[in-house]
Amino acid sequence: MTQKPHYLRRPEQESSPRAARQSAMAVDPWLLLALLVAAAFRFESITQPLVDAFSWREASTAMMADNFQTRSWNVFFPEVSWTGPGPSYQGREFQITSYIAAVLYQVFGWHDWFGRAISACFGLITTACLYAIALRCWGVWEARGSALMMAILPGATFIDRSFLPDPSMLALVTSGALLFIVFLDRGRMAWLILSGAVVTLGVLAKVAGIAVAVPLLYALVEQMRARTAVASRLFALVAGVGLLCGLAVATYYAWALHLARSYPPYHMAGSGYAWTDGLPSFLRNGFYLPDLRELVDAWYLTWPLLLLSLIGLLLRPPARDDRGKAPLGWFFHAWLLGGTVLFLVAAREIVNNPWNLHILSVPIAAFAGRGLVVAAGLGGSGASAGSIVRAGGICLFLVLVCALPSRLYLSKAYAQTGYELGTELASLSAPGDLVIAVSSTVGDPIAVYYSRRRGWVFPPGGGDTDWSRLRDDSEAISLLEELRAEGAAWLGIAKNARDSEGRRFLEHHKGLLTHLDQSAEIAAETDSYVIYRLR
Repeated sequence: MTQKPHYLRRPEQESSPRAARQSAMAVDPWLLLALLVAAAFRFESITQPLVDAFSWREASTAMMADNFQTRSWNVFFPEVSWTGPGPSYQGREFQITSYIAAVLYQVFGWHDWFGRAISACFGLITTACLYAIALRCWGVWEARGSALMMAILPGATFIDRSFLPDPSMLALVTSGALLFIVFLDRGRMAWLILSGAVVTLGVLAKVAGIAVAVPLLYALVEQMRARTAVASRLFALVAGVGLLCGLAVATYYAWALHLARSYPPYHMAGSGYAWTDGLPSFLRNGFYLPDLRELVDAWYLTWPLLLLSLIGLLLRPPARDDRGKAPLGWFFHAWLLGGTVLFLVAAREIVNNPWNLHILSVPIAAFAGRGLVVAAGLGGSGASAGSIVRAGGICLFLVLVCALPSRLYLSKAYAQTGYELGTELASLSAPGDLVIAVSSTVGDPIAVYYSRRRGWVFPPGGGDTDWSRLRDDSEAISLLEELRAEGAAWLGIAKNARDSEGRRFLEHHKGLLTHLDQSAEIAAETDSYVIYRLR
């Protein structure tokens, strides 16, 4: 009697359930090591205020968490606090990280580092799921190497400890990809439905997660080739679930676009796509590849890890895994292809907001892991002491030369003055007061966030234009008076504030300062900032 394909069997028909349970309960000590290293990098300095290189985006994410707790628990109305008294609903991703943070605030009180801790936990999930996928696609040692590389990958470790939606996105789409592979192997419909739900949540958390559709399609095609007798039924099942998932994603982002068009300042997160800038603009800028190279070299990957990744990328995948099965050897290549297509259509958005590169962390860590296995001479069912020592030496080198310098570069308190300005505004102002704040980087809402008040960045932000600079003093004075008329009671200016053109705010707007001397009074001044009480 011909045995039925896995995805046509009933659960009771599956073989060796006891062996399967024992295998699931076994934990690879190498995976535990990778998770410990990953935790060390992601939870290190976890209580740092949101003043690092990503402070701008982190502050907005943190504000949405605050507003869920204090104004409305409706997750479909994400709201920031830097566009006035509100409502300040904006077109944003589905708020998973910020909503979890709001729940934690409700239970344990407000702590600005909760968002970092949530992201770090998602990063550990990604590391574990990458190990499981690489185990099924390549083999044991490749899985171990991939997990170790994800644990120390410079860009991944830093993004995974930032109050951003990207860590939740990557953890969810990686988990969903693993569940899809399990479905193809075992055939239970429940795995497919669960996979679709998890991947959908990941894409809702950040639309960059849609790149995972390419490796999932590759895995489906490979399974259909191996199961030609039931390929049409398999395709129908996956296509049905996929259409429902796509409908859910399209519906949510249509809603986000509706919010962006319905409430001032009419802001939809993200910009710089091929269909908005135009293909000629992308071509003139070389698809922003020079900017990408700078990001890769400076902190996201660094050249030693890039070379190790290239080794894994260029090697032909193994024909058989450790169980003697034909694996999904090109799965991570397909993932890289999906990420590359994403970059080509959203290059300016990605280089301007480089945490979007996180979707590439999984394939890059996988290739680097395979490169580590080859370079150290690991492989097979066992490994010599020499090969393990070589692997440890390579990992130590990468930590010292790549991971730690990148961490120091990104963790620097670039927005410290904005943080100090915000905390002083919090002590001077009363609940309900509206504040205006100019942080170290003009347009960064970090000072508004730490003021614990609502108010405005200055110039007022929103829309698709660059709001980080003003043309002249007459424009600055006019905008200030408009905000004063709307109820602004305080204005704080970081003395080191610069706009997107590198101009010092206090030097470029001396006429505004003269106007403030006549229409406001200085409430506090230090070497770092000055705060005016607006009359």
